[in-house]
Amino acid sequence: MPVINADPSVNPVLPQLPKEIEGVGEIALNLWWTWNPRGKNLFRLINPYLWKESGHNPIRFLKSLGDEALAALPQNETFMREYRYVYAVFKAYIDDKTVAGDEEPLPIAYFCAEFGLHHSVPIYSGGLGFLAGDILKESSDMGLPMVGVGFMYPQGYVRQVIGSDGWQNGANETIDKDTAPIERVLDENGNHLVIQVPFIDPAVYTAVWKINVGRVTLYLLDTDIEQNDPWDRQISSHLYTPDMNQRLRQQIVLGIGGYRVLEVLGIRYSILHLNEGHPAFALFERIRFFMEEKKLSLDEAIARVQASSVFTTHTPLQAATDVYSFDMMSHYFGEYWQRLGMDRERFMSFGLNPDAPQAGFNMTVLGLRLCDQRNAVSKKHCEVTRQIWKSVFAQEPEGKRKIVGITNGVHLPTWMGDELSEELDRLLGENWLTLQDDPDLWSRIEELEDEKLWNLHYAYKVRMVNFIRERVRRKWADEGIDPMVAMAEGVMLDPDVLTIGFARRMTSYKRPELILHDLDRLEKIVNNYARPVQIVFAGKAHPADNPGKQIIQRIFKTCQDRRFRGRIAFVEDYGEETAKYLVRGCDVWLNNPQIPMEACGTSGMKASVNGTLHCSTLDGWWPEGYNGKNGWAIGGESSDDAADAESLYKLLEEEIVPLYYTLDEHKRPAGWLARMRESIRSVAPQFGGRRMMNDYMKEFYLPISKKVQTWEN
Repeated sequence: MPVINADPSVNPVLPQLPKEIEGVGEIALNLWWTWNPRGKNLFRLINPYLWKESGHNPIRFLKSLGDEALAALPQNETFMREYRYVYAVFKAYIDDKTVAGDEEPLPIAYFCAEFGLHHSVPIYSGGLGFLAGDILKESSDMGLPMVGVGFMYPQGYVRQVIGSDGWQNGANETIDKDTAPIERVLDENGNHLVIQVPFIDPAVYTAVWKINVGRVTLYLLDTDIEQNDPWDRQISSHLYTPDMNQRLRQQIVLGIGGYRVLEVLGIRYSILHLNEGHPAFALFERIRFFMEEKKLSLDEAIARVQASSVFTTHTPLQAATDVYSFDMMSHYFGEYWQRLGMDRERFMSFGLNPDAPQAGFNMTVLGLRLCDQRNAVSKKHCEVTRQIWKSVFAQEPEGKRKIVGITNGVHLPTWMGDELSEELDRLLGENWLTLQDDPDLWSRIEELEDEKLWNLHYAYKVRMVNFIRERVRRKWADEGIDPMVAMAEGVMLDPDVLTIGFARRMTSYKRPELILHDLDRLEKIVNNYARPVQIVFAGKAHPADNPGKQIIQRIFKTCQDRRFRGRIAFVEDYGEETAKYLVRGCDVWLNNPQIPMEACGTSGMKASVNGTLHCSTLDGWWPEGYNGKNGWAIGGESSDDAADAESLYKLLEEEIVPLYYTLDEHKRPAGWLARMRESIRSVAPQFGGRRMMNDYMKEFYLPISKKVQTWEN
């Protein structure tokens, strides 16, 4: 495999730190600090204003301090005491070789098109990426031998800018690679590692970067380098490019190029886990490896790949999968299938959808065909997946397990508020995170006093409102926005008012406008003098999704409608940082997708573990999570806009609003607080990342490990 020497470069790009605090650089270049409160506070302790202005990016922050301020830190005894403690905890974590559970699986390579880790590294678009990020973090906490592979995306996804007319305008969110918590991977000569991606003609090269995610390493591919032609430099520039030829090239780079990167680095793994179909070409490279390195026949290599690979699908519709024309596939893979000893027909058969055989090569079908271990991301989604791919499953041998449901979970230390986590340390013991999937542990949440819980939640709510107002202030200071735009973007929100949050990708099937179905009725609910309600919307439409942009525009115009008195707001540029404020600060988390279009919907889990009450249609994870006391269910088992809107309005008028505003003698909503406790108690153990990863261990990783060991003995 060719390795190209790039220009020599300093790596990593950090300012010169005094010897006494060199460990600050190690912490800055490992995202461990993002889910450890004292890690975050270490940077804030140095200079809270600059920490905020840097966007909580530790590399940019340290560079902005200047040599004089850095040199003075060893003389700051308050800082040094905290630094010594945090660095000791960090080193103990990194050096810990123990694995949670009784058995350790063989090494796992986890491929995904996006990873949501922190807003200082914008290489994600939404839920798929944050699931991938949470899997890496939880694997790190558990000590699992995992390595991640993804894309750098130097131009990010899209930074949402809402015009005064409510239309979503996209701006590039360019990553400054020299001021982000990422590192160049170096070759044996100390130069930035660049490899040639095989089977693309003319040649395409990719540089390799890495992000330290606790004890897990994520490798990122970047084609935006001088060795490539302008068209090729754009392969990794954006997530989910609408140009199908470029998207195919992108997925060749991710799957085949990503596989080769691990080969060049000498990283051997036994389990290949693909999160969605985007990286599925890695399966063909795995076949090639078994044929060329292990000297297996084609059929033996295919069987090995099927037995040792995992495919996770999130798609509830056949139409939502990536499909490439046979001509495009032939252009790029003509020589490749010959190398594998296949003819065109057999190669194409792996991506052939029996329900649409003329449509082209389907990446989800490829994943289903070459992985024996397959899972949907909730029990309901599993039922849907069995139905929509029944023709694929019907072609498989009798008795082969079709697909299982492993419901997603969320990384609790990332999404749970720091103060709530500290309170749980007191209630459950400081080691509660290691036992987080034990339901019995969480029974003690009943001992969390009303006063303490209400004060915690109200503080989160005030922070959320202040965060939204501050964003509007900055936009006004930078751009001089119209007062009606300021009102629409939340400047008039009130932390004392019952707040409903709706924040997710803005697309038709999620029905963002359902609560706006009857504006006259909604006006009475929102403007009730004694029991007012406010609604916060947030979310991006895909850059090519004009119907989604039209939904945003209609919502924004409703936010500008004076009759709602500034109590409906749209928060611009929804991302990881905004999500944390909203899932902790809202009172109700609203989710009303068309059934059965929601594969899982992890934002509701993130809200629920913070005590924000989930109100959703019975889709995705909610049929498993709803117990009648930890939130509310909208409508029935099928969707109808008018009926579901009526159900939602009735819930608000008869249950949700009265419960929130019914106060006890201490001026607190005791009934509401009981539901908050039940939300945390029931959701945290069942829908946390630990339970999810233990399910992957039991269902896939450990059984595969046992098979692989028999092959090698």
